Amino acid sequence: MTPEHRQGPARSEAARMAILEATARLFAERGFDGLTMEGVAAEAGVGKQTIYRWWSSRSALVAEGLAEGLIMPEWFVPADSGDLRADLTLWLQNVVDFIGRPGNDALLRSLVAASAQDASVAVGFSERLGVLQLLGDRMQRAVDTGDIDELPVEELVEAMLGAVVVRALRRGPVDDDFAARLVAMLLRAP
Repeated sequence: MTPEHRQGPARSEAARMAILEATARLFAERGFDGLTMEGVAAEAGVGKQTIYRWWSSRSALVAEGLAEGLIMPEWFVPADSGDLRADLTLWLQNVVDFIGRPGNDALLRSLVAASAQDASVAVGFSERLGVLQLLGDRMQRAVDTGDIDELPVEELVEAMLGAVVVRALRRGPVDDDFAARLVAMLLRAP
């Protein structure tokens, strides 16, 4: 995710990686709410102005860390047990559980806001993280093997992710059966 029209010196790859790795370490230790640009700068051994020159916000920084696979890399890959419903339900439940941890709902809202404010964040985050692609590929394999009927895969994946985002944005309750109900409803769709 290269920010658009940034001024100043060219981005040093070593500094960029130091910043992203520091972000990942601090995110793992403190969560999103405990992550500060000052803390990242100190951990990475760079000036805070260097971070702000390359990333407009804490959300944009975390988005790039996620997209680079430095923050929660295993979180985005759905299982392939041969049972699509079980795999999607498990994946979605993991997402719901993650968002339900203190501070992580703020991370999701912040990522949505960063994506809405900066097109390069949105495009880069979507393309490089590949959640839509990973889930779409998993669903397409189920269609190809005849486990499920032909479905509008892209739309179903977007609906699944959209339901989670809407719940997080409106801070609505998510009960224990939310993931299973949502997957069952979407896989029944014509």
